[in-house]
Parts: sequence; C-alpha cells; structure tokens
Amino acid sequence: MAHRLRPVGREFASVAPVRLVFEREISAAPPAVFDALARDVTGWTDWFRAVTLARPLDGGAGREIRLLGGARFRETVLAAEEPEVYAYRVDVTNVPGARAMAEEWRLRPAGAGTRVRWTMAVDGLTPFRLALKAARPGLAAGFRDAVTSLDRRLAH
Repeated sequence: MAHRLRPVGREFASVAPVRLVFEREISAAPPAVFDALARDVTGWTDWFRAVTLARPLDGGAGREIRLLGGARFRETVLAAEEPEVYAYRVDVTNVPGARAMAEEWRLRPAGAGTRVRWTMAVDGLTPFRLALKAARPGLAAGFRDAVTSLDRRLAH
C-alpha cells in the first residue's frame, strides 16, 4: 500500500537521521553525467540495474521510479543545477516504515572525469532505519556498479 511521506527540502540531505553517502570517480565529464541523471530519466534502466522503470512526470518536475523487488516511488525534483547537483525527494512510496526520503547527486570535476557523490537521506520508523543501515554494503555495491555502467554507457 502506498503512503505519502513528509515533504522535505534540499537541506534534508545534510540533516537526515540516516544519511548514506557513496562516492566514486568516473571518466565521463560532469555535463554528460548530469544529462544522464537529470535529462535522460528513462535511460536510468539502462545503467542502474536496480531500476526497472524510470519516467519523468509533470514536465520533468517529478519522476516515477520502480525498483527490483517491487519498491515504487513518486518523486519531486528539488534541484537540477547543471552540471553540479541533481536532487529529489520521495513524496509517495510503498516502502513500509519510511517517513521522509531524499537523494542528492553531486558532481564535481576530477581530473578529466567526474567525482560522483550520491547521498541517500532518510527518516523512518526504527526498524526501517536499522534495515537501511544494514543494507549499506548492498547499496554501496549497487552504486558502484551503476556508476561504472553509466561511465561505460557514456563512453560510447
């Protein structure tokens, strides 16, 4: 059953009770990475294995995301500041125990490529927060695989 989460702003990525932060350097330039994140929303299914459906909503002001395992999210884009920041919050999800969720992608030049930092910021019931912390190694591996796949995709 889907439920509405507490609306949060961009600052939530810095102050959330649970923050999972992952970083990786890739060879693609920041503008290309930003385009893949913010403009080619449907393309997420090509490089982020956990994403089974991604589509823009409301003229790009929102997104619908579905993940392997059945998790669903309706999101509002909070920031699309080319080529440095892409952030969104989850408004509605079927994930039990979540109270507020937001994600932020920060891109900065690193040599000839990009340093990609993904922050998952959440609040929820204690079991949800504990489960998310326990899932950190899997989320880290998923992030690493996704940005590696994105880098390969952008090289072609």
